[in-house]
Amino acid sequence: MSKIIDRIQKIMDGAALWGSYYRHNPDKFASDYLHLRLKRFQKILLKMMFWANVFVLITCRGLGKTFLGAIYCVTRCILYPGTKVCIASGTRGQAINVLEKIMYELKPASPELCAEIDEKQTKVNGTNAQIVFFNTSVIKVVTASDTARGNRCHVLLLDEFRLINKDTIDTVLRKFLTLRRMPRYEDLTEEERRKEYAKEKNLTLYLSSAFWKDHWSYTKCVDTLKAMVDPNRHQFVCGFPYQLSISEGLLDPETVADEMAESDYSAIKFSMEMCAEFYGSDDGAFFDFDSISKNRKIKYPILPDSISSKLNNTQSIRIPAKQNGEKRLLSADIALMSSRRHNNDATAIFINQLLPTKVGRYISNIVYADACEGMRTEEQALVIRKLYEEFNCDYIILDTNGLGLGVYDCLARDIVDPETGEVYPALSCCNNTDMALRCTSSSADKVIWSIKATSQFNSECAILLREGFKSGRIRLLANEYDAEKYLNELKGYSTLNPAERMQFQLPYIHTTLLVDELVKLQHEESGGKIKIFEKSGMRKDRYSSLSYNYYVATQLENKLSKRHSISTQVSDIFVIKPPSYTGRR
Repeated sequence: MSKIIDRIQKIMDGAALWGSYYRHNPDKFASDYLHLRLKRFQKILLKMMFWANVFVLITCRGLGKTFLGAIYCVTRCILYPGTKVCIASGTRGQAINVLEKIMYELKPASPELCAEIDEKQTKVNGTNAQIVFFNTSVIKVVTASDTARGNRCHVLLLDEFRLINKDTIDTVLRKFLTLRRMPRYEDLTEEERRKEYAKEKNLTLYLSSAFWKDHWSYTKCVDTLKAMVDPNRHQFVCGFPYQLSISEGLLDPETVADEMAESDYSAIKFSMEMCAEFYGSDDGAFFDFDSISKNRKIKYPILPDSISSKLNNTQSIRIPAKQNGEKRLLSADIALMSSRRHNNDATAIFINQLLPTKVGRYISNIVYADACEGMRTEEQALVIRKLYEEFNCDYIILDTNGLGLGVYDCLARDIVDPETGEVYPALSCCNNTDMALRCTSSSADKVIWSIKATSQFNSECAILLREGFKSGRIRLLANEYDAEKYLNELKGYSTLNPAERMQFQLPYIHTTLLVDELVKLQHEESGGKIKIFEKSGMRKDRYSSLSYNYYVATQLENKLSKRHSISTQVSDIFVIKPPSYTGRR
């Protein structure tokens, strides 16, 4: 009998020894027990997950952060019996991906893991997703909303955490971590148990790709970095770009090259999703990213009929009738034809829906954005003329100091559309007599605002534009991430082919390129004037077009405000009632 007891004791001592070893070397557990061949960076990250109580990982797409999260959850649940893990994400389907990695990738490769999982209680579906272990550990998917209140866990895994509302994380999800793992420890005194409990910290894992610098996820990374260098705190943050995926054989370099060669390639989106870089303005930039980004509030662009008709002219995107007091401004910064010498030039077009507010001011809503490259002067003039007519604009704003003069001369005479044969009457200048004399028709509508920029004028435009963003008087289209959600809400959008969808996405993309251009512009101050210039190889055509557009908007607002104040009568200010004779004789 004593031999049996001794043998049992040896087995338990051996289990305790191996358990302690694997807890300190989780990468070896993944190799010996789960039969995985981890990359070096995966071993390091797995080790840090067991060391930290706050773990933040920012990676490129395809690096396997969800797979790594699944490995940690399984390892933790087996080595620490009774562990409760809750997984949340922006969508429930994304969170379920972690369980699918466990059940369909890890479990088939490890007979030991199969023996740990209670198949009867384990479910992986949209309504009830959980993996139950025989040692009473549980991995459970929860919805990232108020409905998840009441759950408790020792490990909280937030996959694609940037998609989760911060208030939901702070007020609901992080409150799950009030539970402490309580093993029985039958041979320990109460005081010894408390010491054991104190050694084991609950963990929150934040996994995601990068995003905008003005988003709370960036602040979380910065705060974690500050805590990581504090020797008294156990927090960890790191980011891995796509180069690591390529060097480890997880990503094909040709796939990256093909993505970068696509016509709709976005350098900003690529830097966030593939380079693990949060995007925003540099310190000391003239145009602050945060002040611009906060104004990206317009849900849908206003689109030409040729595009909106593909969704049956849905009211959200078709050109609406004008509101009382509304003005529409079309601005274009004219560029050279594309060439090897001038590959950073493009004609940038913006349409500003200038709407009055209740207090007599105006808000500039940039509802349409486009860019043209490689077009001749007369072709650019026709594009501008057609947009002016279709959007029922009030003014066209052109820089007529240089290349824009040729476009102005085309607009100042009748234009014939070679495809339809339609004739567009000549337009004239409204703010410069010399420019008006260049028009071939004396009866032409005076709607072209000629910009003859000087250093003083450009300085004033730059300051006005910056203040417009800071005061919230310029509103832009939402970013592409939100745009995907908004556009999918439109009936029929999901049935369009990729080329047609791109036509709806382009205004959002051009707006993001505008923001990128603004925050990367350089500036210098001399003699009280601001000079804006671009970095080598960069553009400022979108900036120029928008700055001239907003300058004219402010001039119109001043004129309209003066006109309103002159027309105001005394009777509009004071209410004078006739005397009442009731009761008098």
